[in-house]
Amino acid sequence: MKLNIRGEKIDITPAIKDYIESKLERLNRYFENSEDLEANVKVRIRGLEQIIEITVPTSRFTLRAEESHKDLYAATDLVIDKLERQIRKNKTRLNNKYKNIDTVDFIFNYESDEKENEEKIVKRKNVESKPMDEEEAILQMELINHDFFAFKNIKEECISVVYKRKDGHYGLINMK
Repeated sequence: MKLNIRGEKIDITPAIKDYIESKLERLNRYFENSEDLEANVKVRIRGLEQIIEITVPTSRFTLRAEESHKDLYAATDLVIDKLERQIRKNKTRLNNKYKNIDTVDFIFNYESDEKENEEKIVKRKNVESKPMDEEEAILQMELINHDFFAFKNIKEECISVVYKRKDGHYGLINMK
């Protein structure tokens, strides 16, 4: 796997680069032609937190994970573990979707040391939704103590989702 490692507010030393490269080698077993893939690694600092973000675009989908920790090496371990969990968790779904397509980059018959959990929808809700603005949606989201809230957006005239970001601010997704 080719690596594109860059730092924001941090110099990427040879030791950091070597550590990230050695950890990313664990992902090679999940890809058929891993030498053709390019992983983008961004390391940045926010306060005392060391944040590492890894994005691996393939021909059919993109893997992405981000982790933060006070120690960059620990953050690297956490983000690699998260990427591996994503691959294992979605293995069945991806296999079903792309089983007749030759250009998939994944190896689906890797040896797994963990039991596969078959995820399924376990709860459904029907919610009455009245048209509202973004501020009211944020208030509703906070009142029900959720990380996101879907609503009919009066201003944009579409369905929107407001969500709480890791940095404490809010994000908005409009579906038109």
